[in-house]
Amino acid sequence: MSNISELDLQNLRHLIGGFDTSHCKMQAYAEQASDPEIKQFFEKGAKSAMENKQQLMKFLQ
Repeated sequence: MSNISELDLQNLRHLIGGFDTSHCKMQAYAEQASDPEIKQFFEKGAKSAMENKQQLMKFLQ
């Protein structure tokens, strides 16, 4: 792994936290949705946010 600056680490932390928050919110919205299309929309958004978070986490390994 190449050296990551402190600023890069801080930026990753903020991005990861943002995607984590988005995932949690969209999952909650999906659980509350009664319309199947809206439910699917939020489920896809939650999945995408989790995938983005996992991709960013790879930079920390």
